[in-house]
Amino acid sequence: MSKKNPPIPGTPGSGTPALAEPTEPTEPLPPKSDQRAPELRTATGQPVEGPDTARGQKGERLTTAQGARLYDTDHSLKAGERGPTLLQDHHLREKITHFDHERIPERVVHARGAAAHGIFRAYGSAEPVSKAAFLAKDVETPVFVRFSTVLGSRGSADAVRDTRGFATKFYTGEGTFDLVGNNIPVFFIQDGIKFPDIIHAGKPHPDREIPQAQSAHDTFWDFVSLHTEATAHTLWNMSDRGIPRSYRMMEGFGVNTFRMVNAAGESSLVKFHWKPKLGVHSLVWEEAQIVNGMDPDYHRRDLADAIESGAYPQWELGIQAFPDTPEQMFEGIDLLDPTKIVPEELAPVQPIGLMTLDANPTNFFAETEQVAFHPGHLVPGIDVTDDPLLQARLFSYLDTQISRLGGPNFGQIPINRPHAEVNDMLRDGMHQNGVHPGVAPYRPNSLDAGCPFLAGADTAFVEVPVPMPESTKLRGAPASYDDHFSQARLFYASLSAVEQAHVAQAYTFELGKCYEQVIKERALGVIANIDPGLCATVAEGLGLPAPEPTVAYDVAPTPSPALSQVGAEWPLDGRIIGIVADDSADLSEVGDLVEKIGKNSMVPLVVGPHGGELGSGKAAVPVSRTFLTMRSVEFDAVVVASPTSDPRVQVLLTEAFRHCKAIGGWAAGRGPLEAAGIPADAPGIVIADDASALFDGITALMKSHRVWERLT
Repeated sequence: MSKKNPPIPGTPGSGTPALAEPTEPTEPLPPKSDQRAPELRTATGQPVEGPDTARGQKGERLTTAQGARLYDTDHSLKAGERGPTLLQDHHLREKITHFDHERIPERVVHARGAAAHGIFRAYGSAEPVSKAAFLAKDVETPVFVRFSTVLGSRGSADAVRDTRGFATKFYTGEGTFDLVGNNIPVFFIQDGIKFPDIIHAGKPHPDREIPQAQSAHDTFWDFVSLHTEATAHTLWNMSDRGIPRSYRMMEGFGVNTFRMVNAAGESSLVKFHWKPKLGVHSLVWEEAQIVNGMDPDYHRRDLADAIESGAYPQWELGIQAFPDTPEQMFEGIDLLDPTKIVPEELAPVQPIGLMTLDANPTNFFAETEQVAFHPGHLVPGIDVTDDPLLQARLFSYLDTQISRLGGPNFGQIPINRPHAEVNDMLRDGMHQNGVHPGVAPYRPNSLDAGCPFLAGADTAFVEVPVPMPESTKLRGAPASYDDHFSQARLFYASLSAVEQAHVAQAYTFELGKCYEQVIKERALGVIANIDPGLCATVAEGLGLPAPEPTVAYDVAPTPSPALSQVGAEWPLDGRIIGIVADDSADLSEVGDLVEKIGKNSMVPLVVGPHGGELGSGKAAVPVSRTFLTMRSVEFDAVVVASPTSDPRVQVLLTEAFRHCKAIGGWAAGRGPLEAAGIPADAPGIVIADDASALFDGITALMKSHRVWERLT
């Protein structure tokens, strides 16, 4: 491949296959250059010397699980060529038995996910509030991050309207710290005892097991219209946040309030934020529908391809810090209520470190599927609060891992092994990998020379001593939890006009898919308490009258600009530009444009009428997609270099135009835009004399993600 044609991400393996079936045995191929496996560690966290492939299959000959070489794996052992299969066929039984047990129970929620390895580098700015060693200046900590949808099964699509999980495992020298959050900062419920209810309501109906991976059905809206503390989270889901453009362009939040303690023993309350360097961007609704049909793995592929192509995703970790007062309130906001945010204008997010994801997993099952997160995996300097949702999570996550991963030793699976010394005196259990010496797994003891000894309070994890108020045992919630609408009103008021229109469309679609009329009417009553105008628009779409609000507010909410996705410019790393061309194009200019796009950390995909190459010789340009195999949703922008009249190109251009993407043409490429009915003077259209000028105009538009002016 010439220098003008950078490699396109997505190669399936580390070797190049031959046309004919190989006949010479070789060792298993190594992982691809973009992949990394969990560090070599023993079951007790000790580093082990050896190659990265030490845990992989070895040898050039097929063997049984016990290492005996095999001469045939295509025919079972029979009593004659046409006779019955013999029970003594140990290879058949081993092969089939293992296959029958390959799958483990999928997660009840967050079943569909994607993950990557990376590094977190601390700025040191957290040291005034936390003594956690991994937050000290310039300390680098390996991380493994898993992104996920909530409602869908493992086989569902990526680009559904749903909350996304954002879970990060920090392999610190003081033990593993798991920050397990979402891309939405508020939650549906205030108390973890209601988690089964919201998930049962959101999951497919139990009789037909439909609809899959979506909330547009009666049981979900029945619950949230009756359970109004879910209003703020539901509104976030109905916004563009519910359908991210990419995991790389998604915020993350710890949701719950945590407690930090510094070296002097002083405590603060904090909320965690992940801010993507590429900005927060979303798909438009029609685009998401097309994506789920043509590429259900859209988000998985986007993350893996970006890492493979060197466009490493980055997020800044930040905290909002609050005084740790007995009331645990800030500016009238209850910090223990997970359905509430604190606007950044009241408490700015302080950056404390940068995370870079720079390697894909080597094996999806061993890493992405078996990684086990738990908000109770804490390190000195970080502690939990009495948030009743967080308290339930501390039990639920551990309980889930034991069920999914076959027992209490899930922490010994390579991806879960800590990078700190482990001496826990825990013994036996299913899948125990440790071979522990000694005879006294108890304390105190003398037979093992008293080992292990307790650590001093200066190096150990110590729960922050928090005074407990005198109280009565009861089932209830504080009065501050009764406000279910002010935060939803704040979020809606903070959105741009385009984003508000998308919210109205989402509510109208979702409620329009409900069967029961009373559920639609009840949901409209909830929406009226968010914004009467929004309610009127949705009611009109449903053909129903708009009810009056039942909750009165004297003061309009003050918008929080940090909650809107529109209005700023962002880096273009990993963005994809489709270049439509055929053999009649100026292929020298096309090649130069491909090279320029690649050099600017973006991905060029040449779209042609056929596969292979356009042209021949030194000017030949490899084709990445054909008119048959492409679709507009693959591209962040589209440019045209040829006067093609193929109707599939017209579909590409009209879809990209409707989805507010930057579109351009140069030389003879102007014709297809006219044929598609796209005015040359429409917002976001670049007509240039050459490819270089076109590149400058298109990339300037792409920095804003979309050309929203087309909708105004």
